[in-house]
Amino acid sequence: MPKVQLNGLTTNYQIDGEEGTKGTIVLVNGLADDLTSWGFQVPALVAAGYKVLSFDNRGIGQSDRPAGPYSSRQLADDAKALVDHLGLRDFHMMGVSMGGMIAQEYALAYGADLKSLTLACTYGTADAFCQTMFAMWADLAQKIDVPFVMRDVALWAFTGPFFNERPADAAEFAAAMAALDMKVEPYLAQLAVIQNHDALGRVGAIKVPTMVLAGEEDILIPVRLSKLLQEAIPGARWQTVPGGHACMWESPDPFNAAFVEFVSSV
Repeated sequence: MPKVQLNGLTTNYQIDGEEGTKGTIVLVNGLADDLTSWGFQVPALVAAGYKVLSFDNRGIGQSDRPAGPYSSRQLADDAKALVDHLGLRDFHMMGVSMGGMIAQEYALAYGADLKSLTLACTYGTADAFCQTMFAMWADLAQKIDVPFVMRDVALWAFTGPFFNERPADAAEFAAAMAALDMKVEPYLAQLAVIQNHDALGRVGAIKVPTMVLAGEEDILIPVRLSKLLQEAIPGARWQTVPGGHACMWESPDPFNAAFVEFVSSV
């Protein structure tokens, strides 16, 4: 995968579907996820006729891991530097969870670049429940380690039926979390993004066609917070799909179908 020095750090990225004729999609990762986390999405998007850019945010994967804390605007600026380097314009952007927060800041600062915006499993501003949960993650990361935290997060991210009906998949995800290559410092630097993101009072300025997408049973970022975000963005579409916070992995087919239908409509 290529790397490039931009905005003060080396960024690792990947482009799939170079021959895509329907446009370009830029995918923005969530907390502690590298670009491989889009493994259930990229093939479907390429098959639908799109060129797809994915990349590692600062702090994860093969991108640099400078000292934090990071912010959603800072990571949006990283994404802007990358798409400018690649000469991309008029593209669709989708961010999931922390990536949705980064995408909000991107749309507010660089909305002229975007053809559409999809904000999945995310919020405009955290509530007291989320902040308490995030503080617990920070404590666990420092007292135990990051893979332990991520194994715990999986219990919040997937639904009960997923563990009952797909134990092999659940075990595979748990093993991946246990093997996560992320130390405490970059984890806390990324965690600061979701702790401090506060855009609900500003997203009314987003002008690009927008869809807010949520897993029907998301308890990690409660669906009500995603709904508040949708209601704050003029004309934003609301869509839910089966699954919880990890619906992009638990229910990839309906997740991908909802996204492709939206981007095709604009």
